[in-house]
Amino acid sequence: MSEISLSPTPAARASRRDIGFAVGVVAILAILFLPIPPFLIDIGLALSIALSVLILMVALWIGKPLEFSSFPTVLLIATLLRLALGIATTRLILAHGGDGVTAAGHIIHGFSQLVMGGDFVIGIVVFLILVTVNFLVITKGATRIAEVGARFTLDAIPGKQMAIDADLNAGLINDKEAQKRRSELEEESSFFGSMDGASKFVRGEAVASLIIIAVNIFGGIIIGVTRHGLPLSEAADIFTRLSVGDGLVAQIPALIVSLAAGLLVSKGGTRGSAEKAIFSQLGAYPRALFVAAALMFGLALVPGLPLIPFASLGGCLAFIGYAIPRQLAREQAVAAEAEKAKQDQVAAETRDSVKDSLRTHEMEVAVGKQLAGAVLRNPPELAHRLGRMRKKFAQRYGFVVPEIKIGEDLGVPSKSYQIKVHGTAVATQELRIGELLVVVGDGAKPDVPCDEVREPAFGMKAVWISEAYAGEAKREGFAPIDPLSVLLTHLSEVISNNLPQLLSYRDMRVLLDRLDPEYKRLIDDMCPAQISFSGLQAVLKLLLAERVSVRNLHLILEAVAEIVPHARRSEQVVEHVRMRMAQQICGDLSDGGMLNVLRLGAKWDLTFHESLKRDAKGEVIEFDIDPRLVEQFGTEASAAVRERMKQTGSFVLVTAPDCRPYVRMIIERMFPALPVLSHVEIARGVQIRALGTIS
Repeated sequence: MSEISLSPTPAARASRRDIGFAVGVVAILAILFLPIPPFLIDIGLALSIALSVLILMVALWIGKPLEFSSFPTVLLIATLLRLALGIATTRLILAHGGDGVTAAGHIIHGFSQLVMGGDFVIGIVVFLILVTVNFLVITKGATRIAEVGARFTLDAIPGKQMAIDADLNAGLINDKEAQKRRSELEEESSFFGSMDGASKFVRGEAVASLIIIAVNIFGGIIIGVTRHGLPLSEAADIFTRLSVGDGLVAQIPALIVSLAAGLLVSKGGTRGSAEKAIFSQLGAYPRALFVAAALMFGLALVPGLPLIPFASLGGCLAFIGYAIPRQLAREQAVAAEAEKAKQDQVAAETRDSVKDSLRTHEMEVAVGKQLAGAVLRNPPELAHRLGRMRKKFAQRYGFVVPEIKIGEDLGVPSKSYQIKVHGTAVATQELRIGELLVVVGDGAKPDVPCDEVREPAFGMKAVWISEAYAGEAKREGFAPIDPLSVLLTHLSEVISNNLPQLLSYRDMRVLLDRLDPEYKRLIDDMCPAQISFSGLQAVLKLLLAERVSVRNLHLILEAVAEIVPHARRSEQVVEHVRMRMAQQICGDLSDGGMLNVLRLGAKWDLTFHESLKRDAKGEVIEFDIDPRLVEQFGTEASAAVRERMKQTGSFVLVTAPDCRPYVRMIIERMFPALPVLSHVEIARGVQIRALGTIS
């Protein structure tokens, strides 16, 4: 026979708990109407005190308020239990008060004896003080905190939801984490709203307690005199003792629960149990503890004040101020060691992971073994210079280039380095350790022993000289460059030439998420109805390919919104965006407020114009030009550009709007950094200096 399990299932246990909870609530309601014997009253009052202490302890030890989200419900049940017991004790006091001070049970009698000490006037004063403290201090403050917390929480919900969506879009959290945070946000708003109303329960109970004790005293005196034939003084003594004892037994748990509510709503954004939060923050400032200790010692020495209490407190504060910083230092050291061990474990797992070998860094500089000693010998300075470089690119081009990894690579020649973009080497160069690079261009060389080379970043003529001749070269007017600066300059130029490859889809979404709400609505109108997000990324990439900054992203989006209903090709969209950004483009390319212009001659304007094949709508569909003309144009343009480079610092090449993309396509293979503008991209008010024509 198969063995039959007799243990209840989780569903059955949950059903039994539901039934038990419902029976408990019904029993509390029954107390309101049914007569209860004194020994059951004692059990109920003891349960009320125990429940209030349990609530206080939970409120002290929880990490955050949402961990006790059922507090408003518990508060309602505890308040209902105390009111039901108050009605039951009122019934016993009025019905059997003439039998003596134990008519309403031994707990009420014990509290009346303990607090009043045989004088009911003392009991009345203590009771009124407890009600005042509970009603005017604790409950009123907790109610105000809950009210303000509920208001601020509701006002902050949209911003917190946007922050969750931004983290989700940026890939910082996954869908489950985002759903968990949204759920916590809803629970937080509901919790503070419920606490705002639940605090009213305690305030109402305080008022009810005053009414109940007044009814018990005056009604009991009347019943004792008229029904039980007691003298007025004896009736007043008995019923006042019973009533005040009943009020104290009810008010002490109410005060404890009010304190728990105040602790809960005043916790705010503090994490951790109350004692950890309080002691860690009060003990985090040893100077404050020492000042307080000095004040206590000063008061101890004042004539007329007791020495021992103040001196003892001063000694305790001084000891705490001395011990806590050392304890915190030990805890931080232990935490740092644990964090380091965890990081080492993660790093070891990452090194052993096969998936890690498939990852490629977006930007990487691999240096040879011999060169690594010179380049990587000062990591803080290298990190600082790389950080400045990335900041410069962010300010100039409007997005943050990826982090740059620099490390030793045994596959690279010992005196060389490689610059890689997405794992592909785009530049390789040799550096000479112990020598300096002097860029000479077409001018004279320094009068010292040197070796002629090409400067790696721009291909200009340069020479390597020994560090011993640096002083002589400077006296001759040259500026020697150290190997690390040569490498970083080359790296900067490589980044400038590969900006489109470095703008990832994630980077674009981060830029869009930082926009104002109005522009986010504009994006929602465009994407994906008129242009996809990948199409928008293509537009930004085409702009960056010609070193046009995307820092004014709102202007770019406005220009895209104007053209996408009529043109969908990225190239057409980019030409319209460039025209709208003419002021920024000209401003970035001006030299001292003057835009130096080299024009395309009439011959080449006509040649390019005739090479454009158009459809019936007049849109360009093909660029068909004789290869011999391309070669001839390249020769003439190269000669003209090189001649102007010798004469002036920076200039732009200007051509017709419909020919501009194709002229740029040819020019960028010879001069990648030479800007090519169309006539409509020259903003109004820009001063122009004509340098000549290519003809």
